[in-house]
Amino acid sequence: MIAALSTPPPAEPPPLRDIAPAFDVFPYPTWMLVVAGLIALCVVGGLIYVIVRLLSNRTPPPPPSPRTIALRELEGLRALVRSTEPYAFSIAVSDVLRRYVSAQYRVRATQQTSPEFLAAIAESVKFGDDDRRLLAEFLERCDLIKFAHIDADAADNERLLASAIGFAQGGAA
Repeated sequence: MIAALSTPPPAEPPPLRDIAPAFDVFPYPTWMLVVAGLIALCVVGGLIYVIVRLLSNRTPPPPPSPRTIALRELEGLRALVRSTEPYAFSIAVSDVLRRYVSAQYRVRATQQTSPEFLAAIAESVKFGDDDRRLLAEFLERCDLIKFAHIDADAADNERLLASAIGFAQGGAA
């Protein structure tokens, strides 16, 4: 038994060899990478070109009609009914309505006096009898305020505005 105890300790195993360091093996040659990059660049450039062409060829939205412009301007004047003196308000409303008639019906409404304008539309087929009556009443009221300097107040401003909006909404089509 003693002999079993005196056996020499097992010898150390031989040292392990170190693993070789990793090295990068890229599966594609450089020329393939350059070609793939150029193809990708061409595809992206082509897409950008197509998108820019499509966006530049879109038709712009149509401009607003003279009626839409006039109604928008008249609604803007609604806020000034109480705060603006009738003289200035009648000029503003009259200008909007005259520009509307000039643009919508190709009549020189902005360059004529009220009687000249009413005489010009008297024979026009573009205006019905109700339209002529509305315009005559509106222009007469405006002229009384602008030129005769009659006493007017905010209620007159409201009537002028309502008359102008009524004509623009339901005027000759």
